[in-house]
Order: sequence, then C-alpha cells, then structure tokens
Amino acid sequence: MVQQLHLAHTPANLALYVAVYRDVENVTFLREQLLAGNAEFEYAFIDASMVVSTKHALAAAFRAINDYMNDRLKSRNIHSEIVFSLSPNNNIGEAFRRFGVSETARDLLVMKVAMTPQITLESVSQHFSTHIQGNEVPFDDATFQQTADFDRIRKVYKLSTLAPRTKKGGPVPKVDGAVNGDAALTNGDKANFNETRNLEVQILGLMALRGAT
Repeated sequence: MVQQLHLAHTPANLALYVAVYRDVENVTFLREQLLAGNAEFEYAFIDASMVVSTKHALAAAFRAINDYMNDRLKSRNIHSEIVFSLSPNNNIGEAFRRFGVSETARDLLVMKVAMTPQITLESVSQHFSTHIQGNEVPFDDATFQQTADFDRIRKVYKLSTLAPRTKKGGPVPKVDGAVNGDAALTNGDKANFNETRNLEVQILGLMALRGAT
C-alpha cells in the first residue's frame, strides 16, 4: 500500500513514497537501525500519533525537499529533515523525540524521497514489506483521525483545546474529494472534522513560522 506522490513545485525526479503501518511489532529494531546510521534504513520514520492529516505530513516533506534543493538542511539528511520539519521550534533533538520513532510508538508513518533513480515504488515497497512488521493502512485523513493523539499534539504545539472531541463510533469522516474520499457526516463527525481542520491550520502556521525565526 506504499503510495508514490509528486509534490507540486518540486523536481519530478524527487518522488515521495509514503506508507502508514499500525500495530508495528518491531519498532525497537527499526529504531536501532536509525540510531546505528544504517543507510538501508534511511527513511523518515514518524510516530503517526503526532500527525493530524495528510496535509500536515506532506507540508513537512515539502519543506524538507525545498530546503534540500536550496542547501538549507539543518539535520543529517533529507529524511531526518522531514521529521525536524514537523517541529514548531528549532530544537532538532526535541523534534526527533517528539515526532520520530520511539520505543512506545506503535503506529508509524514512513516516508522516502527518491534521491537516486534506483529508488522506485517497487524497491521501496519490497524493503518496507520485508522489514516492517505491521498492518498497512491507507495514507489518508481517515487513518490519521484514528491514529492521532490530539491531546498530545495540542500540548506539543502549545495549542488550546477548541472543543471536546466526540467518542469514536460510526463512520470516520474522509475529506478532500477523490484523494481522501467523501462520506456523509453525523453531527459528531462534523465537529471532529472541523476541529481537525482548525488544528491543521494552526499547526501549518506554526511550522511555517519556525522557518522565519
């Protein structure tokens, strides 16, 4: 279920591959590969509980690719830069602790930028399926509605609670037409949808503001 994306205003050769996994059983192994600097595991491993939407994730990827193109990377590589780009401040270590893969993470968003022609959808899919022991789920807003820890996200970004979220149940709202689907929303779903969108706008603003400081 790995998806290949091309972000607007980025070179066509820098394709972005994304996948989401739930209930990952070998988080410790994946984290060890990152800490050891294993080049075969040069991916952006992100705690999916810290992502509110696809737009949130793709904004970080766009920022990292743009900084790479303009020789402005502040971390080791473009993939660590994606994790750093999620942060509302310039503390790289703190960004990795908050948004990167930790011992307690169970749901992961994994992103890979095609830095060479040898990196293809097939090669990335094969590597993921071989080394990530989890359940693949769609990269869409409905998935992040289920995985996001909204209270923790608000705390990290220092945002106040807009409204109490309704209890889970019934259809999870999907958004953005053909990309994320379209569903009839109950009043509770609409409240959650609107809150998520408001939260997303505030977060994207904080991410952009960090670049200006």
